[in-house]
Amino acid sequence: MPPRKRANVQGELPGMSSTKQIQDILWKAADKLRGSMDAAQYKEFVLGLVFLKYVSDAFAERRAHVEASLSDIPENRRAQFLDERDEYTSANVFWVPETARWDYLVRNAPNGVGALLDDAMDAIMNENRALTGVLPKIFNRDNVDQTRLKELVDLISDARFTGHGDRKAQDVLGETYEYFLERFARAEGKRAGEFYTPSSVVRVLVEVLEPYSGRVYDPCCGSGGMFVQSKKFVEARAGREHTHDIAIYGQEANERTWRLAKMNLAIHGMDPVGIGDRWADTFANDKHPDMRADFIMANPPFNMSDWARRETDPRWRYGVPPQSNANYAWLQHMLSKLGDRGSAGVVLANGSMASKQSGEGEIRRAMVEADVVACMVALPPNLFRTTAIPACLWFLTKDKSPQGAKALTDRRGEILFIDARALGTMVDRTERILTDDDIAKIADTYHAWRGTKSAKTKGHTYEDVLGFCYSAQLAEVSAHDHVLTPGRYVGTAEAEEDPDAEPLAERIERLTKELYAHFDESARLEAVVRKQLGGIDV
Repeated sequence: MPPRKRANVQGELPGMSSTKQIQDILWKAADKLRGSMDAAQYKEFVLGLVFLKYVSDAFAERRAHVEASLSDIPENRRAQFLDERDEYTSANVFWVPETARWDYLVRNAPNGVGALLDDAMDAIMNENRALTGVLPKIFNRDNVDQTRLKELVDLISDARFTGHGDRKAQDVLGETYEYFLERFARAEGKRAGEFYTPSSVVRVLVEVLEPYSGRVYDPCCGSGGMFVQSKKFVEARAGREHTHDIAIYGQEANERTWRLAKMNLAIHGMDPVGIGDRWADTFANDKHPDMRADFIMANPPFNMSDWARRETDPRWRYGVPPQSNANYAWLQHMLSKLGDRGSAGVVLANGSMASKQSGEGEIRRAMVEADVVACMVALPPNLFRTTAIPACLWFLTKDKSPQGAKALTDRRGEILFIDARALGTMVDRTERILTDDDIAKIADTYHAWRGTKSAKTKGHTYEDVLGFCYSAQLAEVSAHDHVLTPGRYVGTAEAEEDPDAEPLAERIERLTKELYAHFDESARLEAVVRKQLGGIDV
């Protein structure tokens, strides 16, 4: 079929093989449709289209595979096998009705693309229980420019999501979905905090915790970034065939963000059932009351004051958190969900490390004395476009022992402090990212301290590094009134000597002479002023 002609679309896709080029062109085209939609609706609008393209492509890919396997079956009998639903669902592919398949939508788009898209979303949700109530039906509204919508559909049709070497269309579309999430986060600023955590921060949590297998839980999962990065970690370290070794569980309080998470997980080939059939507040309606997680990763809302607090809640083992701030409610919730040998990584505001308001200091003291704090990391500034509040990482665990066959280093009664404030690279005037080397430096330091298998494989052993990391005994932490700010423990790195610098003794002598000269001049000027004032007739 010859390529379709399109008008008023910036950029042409034929000949392009770069995923980044495809993403940039799609973003520019989609941005034309912003119109009068609010930011949250617009986000659903664009990501819904990307998701629809994904499920259709995955279905077509699976259908071609099934058809190829039927070569020895008479042609008049093949249709019944091609339409056997189990052939798709058993391969973790959503069943896509004919009227929701991308080629059908493109063929019929001239008859009214918005209505077709809304109907397609309905049809997919009706046929796939896991997607019930998830997909957006907002394409056939008065504020949507149908001409530009059709252009965008045409452009997505031509985008080469296949033909990227050994990378599947799912991988390319998954990256496109993540790219759009990041672009929306940049565009929305502070409001984006509810659905997006910077990828470099997520990677620190994942690389430190190493979630190879088991239950991964996030009680405020946003758009599901922690889960997606966990899958990528397993795939990179153990291979794609092991990505099903982790099971994901979580929940999200915001309806629109919950929808984004459901789509994000599905587009990355992960079962979205684990984040529930409905959005819900973790404190008011815990969807996983019996959860015992192997790994917990979360970026809760910083310093949240409007939360469902019950003083008698059994989760408050270390003290009742104040209504004015939910930081210690989140920490205690994580601890209540950890398995006996589980580990958690939590992003919180810096104030959580030292606050003594409303009993928070006492809760922190109880947590330290219970030996559930494994590591504290002070992050550099400007990592979060969504807030100027400085952030830190808490790593929690219930078991710092060698853990039998794991043969870890016994760290009972110790806390590792890492001051990473000097790390990171500014990518523009306001935003900093942690590079691969920065992330590895933090993760390798923790693994060496804990004596993990990965540290032993690399031959890493732990040593305190002045100005960067320090392993403190609980008695030292107690002496600091249980304040957990890394800067209090790691010390200050010695500055490198400048061979051309003035010797210290000579500098002190020179500056002292200059100071005395200033004193003499000050005394002279004071005498002049007094003399002048004395000559004034009142």
